Amino acid sequence: MSKTSQQFASEPNPAAAALVRQLSQAFAPGERTVPAMLTRQAARYGDKPLVGFGDRSWTYAETLREAAAFGATLRAAGIGQGDRVALICSNRFEFIRAFLGCAWIGAVSVPINTASRGQQLQHILTNSAARLLIVEGQFAANLDHLDMTALSLEAVWTIDADTPLKAGRIVAQPVPASNGTCDAATLRPRDMLTILYTSGTTGPSKGVCCPHAQYFWWGANTAALLSLCGDDRLQSTLPLFHTNALNTFYQAMLMGISVVYEKRFSASDFYAALTRSKATATYVLGAMVPILLSRARSPEENAHGVKIALAPGVPARFHAEFTERTGIKLVDGWGSTETNFVLGSTWDRQRPGTMGPVFTGFQARVVDGDDNDVPDGEPGELLVRADEPFAFATGYFAAPEKTVEAWQNLWFHTGDRVVRENEGYFRFVDRIKDAIRRRGENISSFEVEQVLLSHPAVALAAAFPVRSSLAEDEVMIAVVLHPAQTLSPLELIQYCEPRLPYFAVPRYIDVVDVLPATENGKVQKYKLTERGVTAATWDREAAGYKIKRA
Repeated sequence: MSKTSQQFASEPNPAAAALVRQLSQAFAPGERTVPAMLTRQAARYGDKPLVGFGDRSWTYAETLREAAAFGATLRAAGIGQGDRVALICSNRFEFIRAFLGCAWIGAVSVPINTASRGQQLQHILTNSAARLLIVEGQFAANLDHLDMTALSLEAVWTIDADTPLKAGRIVAQPVPASNGTCDAATLRPRDMLTILYTSGTTGPSKGVCCPHAQYFWWGANTAALLSLCGDDRLQSTLPLFHTNALNTFYQAMLMGISVVYEKRFSASDFYAALTRSKATATYVLGAMVPILLSRARSPEENAHGVKIALAPGVPARFHAEFTERTGIKLVDGWGSTETNFVLGSTWDRQRPGTMGPVFTGFQARVVDGDDNDVPDGEPGELLVRADEPFAFATGYFAAPEKTVEAWQNLWFHTGDRVVRENEGYFRFVDRIKDAIRRRGENISSFEVEQVLLSHPAVALAAAFPVRSSLAEDEVMIAVVLHPAQTLSPLELIQYCEPRLPYFAVPRYIDVVDVLPATENGKVQKYKLTERGVTAATWDREAAGYKIKRA
């Protein structure tokens, strides 16, 4: 980069940088723990709403009392500092109560994806060595087929269970009623707050050890990049067992504002929910925006008061249309469960299609396979690190070899292949392990998907490898069409042919009604790969269609 570009990339929006400084000065380093932050904000904001579900809310003072009360309940059950408490629960007050109660006494919450079951759930409970499991009644069946004798669980508490639940040797009981409160534990910002399990793509899920200070910085940085102020009201449809929604709670708490959580994302109810919550800011991911745009226009799209949305991973082609239709500005950026809001800019400096420049307080590099820097414009792996202590996760729980591998040479290795472009903006290419290798060529699944999504009939697309008889990959795609649209596989291939290198044109096509996805909208490509070619799959070669080499 030129000197001018370096200066631009290292100097974010002054107002955003100023808000980060203001929050870091308001909360001294030793106060960046849940008990300290919540106590300070409850004293300041008292009866102002902090967190809500549906038409109910807790004030700052009530939230503080609930944290101290559930902390006392946990202590009475023998849970102490450092003990792990697993939680399978949807978006509801009981989740927030359990999460904050653990943090209050220094116990470590382990929020688990409510879809987790079988071997994945067995691994999470085994790896975390959780002593207590709190499970919402509607997810009781998730515990079927677990080998309870191999777990460290000593008790299971249920929320709204209609029938008695027996988990192996353990007879579950309802969450005990609160009986008084307790003093907070003496904690440091480095102490572990929560363990979040990432969705494993090449092996078992890894438990990310998130310290208290990491979420202080998540809240401060995201609030700054969304340009939040004291009059804002936040709303999220994303699940609280993921980083994004947990981060939203911290944004609200640090800014002295409120957040309302919906049960889940619903395209048909999305805009009505924004209106009901009186939100001014919201959160969308990846496929959510094209899903919303695929619906017929309606007056609800403009009846809300939302001005801005955090929108990581939304393709560039949807930004302008979504803002034109809804009035909601989209802010892209990059962060991960292990890191923080490392790349991003305020809306006025957005460049749709890029993740943004490095934000204040962080460093980023693009490297080759030996961690050597590559020139701007050349793809490589994104490496990142933080200037502030404990702004990142501290490692993977009970997996020292995976921790050393990821934090090699004192930089966190993201596994994302990116390009750093002019003026320090980073563009995502693909996941390094998500690349497709065909006939000696590396194919970016992301780039294939962008071509597919540019077709007006295609609503969603996923490109993934399937093995061929030549012991290498063939390109397979699964697409979901917009309602009332038709498109034959041959027409789609002919659309791709002039827009992709010949070796990247898909061989196999599945037209499906839905793509398998996590609750936060991330397509589960491993399920597509496992399913592979079926009797319903269209095969370009079997159809006798040959791609012309340019």
